[in-house]
Order: sequence, then structure tokens, then C-alpha cells
Amino acid sequence: MNNRLKVLRAERDWSQAQLAEHLGVSRQTVNALETGRYDPSLPLAFKIARIFGQPIESIFSDDQEPTK
Repeated sequence: MNNRLKVLRAERDWSQAQLAEHLGVSRQTVNALETGRYDPSLPLAFKIARIFGQPIESIFSDDQEPTK
């Protein structure tokens, strides 16, 4: 799954640790999310969307081609 998390975090001048604190997760989790090694649970994705004031779809996108 692709995401814009690193860009959104940088726009607010937050460190990974600061975002982790807002989300209630570890800094390692934020790093794994940003690098695509971990896909967030649905509740975590909603929490991220609320923090950044954007719909989930504008933050996360499926990295697979749509099937026809």
C-alpha cells in the first residue's frame, strides 16, 4: 500500500516520534508505515486521517493495478 504519510508529517514539521505520540503507536510503527513495510489497521488508518484532516483515500492508495 502506498501512502503520503511522510509528506503530511513533514508539512507539519513533526518527527516520526511526534506523530507516533499523536497516534499512540511506536516510532518504529510510523517508520514501517512510511516505508510501506506495514499496512495500518482500519482503526489506525481512520485515526491518521482524522489527525491530518483528510479522507483515508487521499492518504493511502492501493499499489495494485485495478482488475478489469
